[in-house]
Amino acid sequence: MSSSASVTSALVTNDATALGILAVVLGFVFYTSNSSHPFWKKFYKFIPALLMCYFLPSLLNTFNIIDGDTSQLYFVASRYLLPACLVLLILSVDLKAILSLGPKAIIMFLTGTVGIVIGGPIALLIISSINPDVLGVTGPEAVWRGMTTLAGSWIGGGANQAAMKEIYEAGGEIFSIMVTVDVIVANIWMAVLLFMASKAKEIDARTGADTTALEALKDKVEKYHAENSRIPSLNDLMMIAAVGFGITGLAHLFADFLGPFFEANYPWTRDYSLTSKFFWLIVTVTTIGLAMSFSPVRHLEAAGASKVATVFLYILVATIGLHMDVSKLFDVENLWYFAIGIIWMTVHASFMLIVAKLIKAPLFYMAVGSQANVGGAASAPVVAAAFHPALAPVGVLLAVLGYALGTYMAWMCGQILQIVAT
Repeated sequence: MSSSASVTSALVTNDATALGILAVVLGFVFYTSNSSHPFWKKFYKFIPALLMCYFLPSLLNTFNIIDGDTSQLYFVASRYLLPACLVLLILSVDLKAILSLGPKAIIMFLTGTVGIVIGGPIALLIISSINPDVLGVTGPEAVWRGMTTLAGSWIGGGANQAAMKEIYEAGGEIFSIMVTVDVIVANIWMAVLLFMASKAKEIDARTGADTTALEALKDKVEKYHAENSRIPSLNDLMMIAAVGFGITGLAHLFADFLGPFFEANYPWTRDYSLTSKFFWLIVTVTTIGLAMSFSPVRHLEAAGASKVATVFLYILVATIGLHMDVSKLFDVENLWYFAIGIIWMTVHASFMLIVAKLIKAPLFYMAVGSQANVGGAASAPVVAAAFHPALAPVGVLLAVLGYALGTYMAWMCGQILQIVAT
């Protein structure tokens, strides 16, 4: 795991050292969050531990201790640890129980998609009425072109974002600005969702949401653990590692073949992310994980497969935080673009909250439906697991749906943005 060759002025440039620092940060958070000291008990009553695992690494990036842009840690975590994590979380899943959660999860996901499609044009209308200069730039650097790439990212993922850049011919400068807006605004929203997840019971009680199916699924998982869990032996842990990383390796093999195959033979499938290696990586580990949930391999859960997976997940959370630069929130040059992003996300969030209230959907559906759009497969399971590890697969399945819809819905958003801008 070598450090990037890019020039950086960060204090720590060696990724091995950076990983060690992140591990210590995670250890500190878990140690203090389980401490009986009155200060820490009070502190974590208001600030979720998961949020701290995400926020503290962002300070390392903000104060230039570690450069999140040049570090390869997120790439390693998202390509190696995330797939292994998904396999280990999914292999014990009760697919029938997840399907019994009903249509509300899909309704909330699609509501989030609609919120993104409509939110962009609304944000552009509001900001351009306050500052008409926002629409002053035309050609490749036009703000609406850059916003199409943001729509691609917030409905699907990186592949959809790149597709929008090509389809709408967004210039490099506006694309770079929108990437910054994407990272900052999406990460702030994820932080809000993680905080809300810690208050889920109170929020659901206040809104009168029906959490019966969710509670039944969680109870079923907890009952399985109570009846079958055991202290893992070395053999158990080696089997968990073999399954997690073995399937990850196999998925990379498939992805390295399928992505280029579709690119070369069916280039039109780029609109549905089928030319993206990352898309096939996530789809493959999800499919194999679900298949293994019907086999004896699922009993690795009794030896702590999901706990190992959660370790990987928290490392991923820390590397995601490492990409956030808090100081950029106060960059005057980007203020109008950040305002567009914040209004856009507010419209999306408002749609989610209103529909959730109308159909009495639990907070879980709102949070995961939103993150499956905005964050994709890298962070939807993080938000889902914040409610309960058993629910992480729901986030994965919805994120895969987001990849499929991403380019088409972002293209539609782009058409509306173009009308607003002209």
